[in-house]
Amino acid sequence: MNKRIQKVAVLGSGIMGSRIACHLANIGCKVVLLDIVPFELNEKEVAAGLTKENDIVRNRIVNDSLTSTLKSNPSPIYRKSFASRIKTGNFDDHLEWISDCDWIIEVIIERLDLKIALFDKVEKFRKPGTLISSNTSGIPIEMMLQGRSDDFQKYFCGTHFFNPPRYLKLLEIIPSSKTMPEVIDFFMDYGKRFLGKTTVLCKDTPAFIANRVGVYSIMSLFHTVKEMDMTVDEIDKLTGPVLGRPKSATFRTCDVVGLDTLVHVANGLKENCPDDEANALFELPDYISKMVENNWLGSKTKQGFYKKTTDENGKRQILSLNLNSMEYEPKQRVKFPTLELTKPIDDLKERTKVLFSGKDKAGEFYRKSFTGLFQYVSNRIPEITDDLYKIDDALKAGFGWELGPFETWDVVGFEKALKLMEESGKKPAQWVYDMKDAGITSFYKLENGVKSYYDISSKSYQVIPGTEELVSLANLKDGNTVWNNKDCSIIDLGDGVLNLEFHSKMNTIGGEVIAGINKAIEMAEESYKGLVISNEGQNFSAGANVGLIFMMAVEQEYEELNFAIKAFQDTMMRVRYSRIPVVLAPHNMALGGGCEMCLHADKVIAHAELYMGLVEFGVGLIPGGGGTKEFVKRLSEELHDGDVKINRLRDRFLTIGQAKVSTSAYEAFDLGYLREGIDEVVVSRDYQLKIAKEAVIEMSDEGYTMPPKEKNIEVFGQEGLGIVYVGAQSMQAGNYISEHDQYISEQLGFVMCGGDLSENEKVSEQYLLDLERKAFLDLCTKKKTLERIQSILTKGKILRN
Repeated sequence: MNKRIQKVAVLGSGIMGSRIACHLANIGCKVVLLDIVPFELNEKEVAAGLTKENDIVRNRIVNDSLTSTLKSNPSPIYRKSFASRIKTGNFDDHLEWISDCDWIIEVIIERLDLKIALFDKVEKFRKPGTLISSNTSGIPIEMMLQGRSDDFQKYFCGTHFFNPPRYLKLLEIIPSSKTMPEVIDFFMDYGKRFLGKTTVLCKDTPAFIANRVGVYSIMSLFHTVKEMDMTVDEIDKLTGPVLGRPKSATFRTCDVVGLDTLVHVANGLKENCPDDEANALFELPDYISKMVENNWLGSKTKQGFYKKTTDENGKRQILSLNLNSMEYEPKQRVKFPTLELTKPIDDLKERTKVLFSGKDKAGEFYRKSFTGLFQYVSNRIPEITDDLYKIDDALKAGFGWELGPFETWDVVGFEKALKLMEESGKKPAQWVYDMKDAGITSFYKLENGVKSYYDISSKSYQVIPGTEELVSLANLKDGNTVWNNKDCSIIDLGDGVLNLEFHSKMNTIGGEVIAGINKAIEMAEESYKGLVISNEGQNFSAGANVGLIFMMAVEQEYEELNFAIKAFQDTMMRVRYSRIPVVLAPHNMALGGGCEMCLHADKVIAHAELYMGLVEFGVGLIPGGGGTKEFVKRLSEELHDGDVKINRLRDRFLTIGQAKVSTSAYEAFDLGYLREGIDEVVVSRDYQLKIAKEAVIEMSDEGYTMPPKEKNIEVFGQEGLGIVYVGAQSMQAGNYISEHDQYISEQLGFVMCGGDLSENEKVSEQYLLDLERKAFLDLCTKKKTLERIQSILTKGKILRN
């Protein structure tokens, strides 16, 4: 199907509709957002003398919804200006706007009669061949076809986004019996490639895939917590990050989503899935019913499983609900021997093995939970899907699990888990035994860098569809690693391109990573076309190892510290000045040294979710790995005549001085971390490395040559310093900053202005690096800086800068 989505109509502007509209605007689409006309005037409209015919009144619902959404945190939009791509209106006056849209998506209340009534109106304006879908989370797609034209039916399907659409990767695609295969293929590819989603093809069954299994998992825990006499705090400790799940774990997630929402889905599953062997688990435990009766629904009612209060001393505290007494109590510190064993284990798969084998109550909990989950997902095939990888994909993308159920089963051991399931009366589906009888004892297989899954119908391994063209470090590292040390690995991506991957704690940059960068560039210059620096960790890099800097400063090992900073600077310059193209592909956090590395790349292929910043000021330092120098260099390149020079210096200075961090890759352009016309943004994390690799090949094939080192960087000297010093002094005099912050500001300004020069001059990069390093070392000698670093390290707010 040769379609291009340029304009989309979103029908319904509630929480989901407005956020879907924002995400479509994020990727460049023009969006028409429509909703109903209000039934009555509100007090403000009456006071203003408005009537129901006034446009302000008629568009109040849609405009209020969008305004509220744009103010929400985290933001649903990559850049504030992107909101201008959304045009608002109402169903009565503006439904004709859908006539030139390429895709129409319905996102109104979950009532079939209202959806059908809206589709009746849509049919009058929809152009034949226009894609149309529903964001329903549970109403059967087939039931929405009644009364629809043949063309409508052929182009109609379910497109179920998860909230919030910008941040949760899952997009479930649900065809009806009438949907053309080409439509499904289009949405599967469009969602993945352009919307940045994990698209999962679902059967038209209650709650589809993710909510069917995810809500089962939560309801199972609701019962387990009582059966095993466990607490809210214990369950959330056991089902959070230690298990590769979100920090909100189970009960906190329920508070955020809303207990009423979860109960609604659970009741629907109990009613609509009478033959589900776990149907009894969808029955609400007494304490859940009591919470609903008390209106303890979570964040929306200010209390749920947790409640925020203030003690007698005015200190805020979080209480957790005692499920036996139904009283709120102070949160308890959770300790289990099994959890203690996992503390030194960073690898999730290895950690999961330890959790599953635990000899205490925690281990018992994990075995009980996993065996029930493994049985449940095996029995859902072929009911909700024919392919096991789709269940894993849905849970990972929709609920934030790092390992899906079948991946977890592989990790703990196929036969070990099967034996425990049988012993506990939780035998899996027959196809699992057929698989075992065929001598196959894993659901996935990795071969020659390609991941395959066990296909039940053919009883053989098949490549996961849609992954053939992608580049995955996880799949390549076993067979394609050409060099490694403790903290990083160099992996051959094929086609003459290397990749340097970090795997240090939080991907921080220390001596081992510095050695890896230099080695990777050396190898690429000898035998390859170029280098990509990327990884598949939770974050690209949290920056330089501040703990190491702190230790050297405390011990007054200033020569060693100077050497370490010089090595970092030289390595960043090596990234900039080598005989091969170096492309960086950052995602999520790229802070401090991680940001500085990006500043020196030939090109950055940034994931849209990029939180990039030079944050050293927050620990009492300035960027010392070339970041300050690079901001001065970029400032010089964009200078214009007149006062604009000083304005731009101020903007660059404040970006560093206020430790500004972008909330998206697009905002990183606004802050000066990324370069217009050079660096690029990709919404799809799955395609990021592939695109970065292609960028290296393109630059190499076009005859890449090393750029000359810059020796004509314009700096302002005393003219700029005067402004910086006056500003810092006035801020300190007004008690807006401390004396130490004033000193840091003056040191930063000294470097950015090129030192105490009598007039504007042209200087080299090395000149600025020397100033930067000198200022960094000076700040490391200050007691206040060391106290700030120690405080941050002790509190654990920032483990690495």
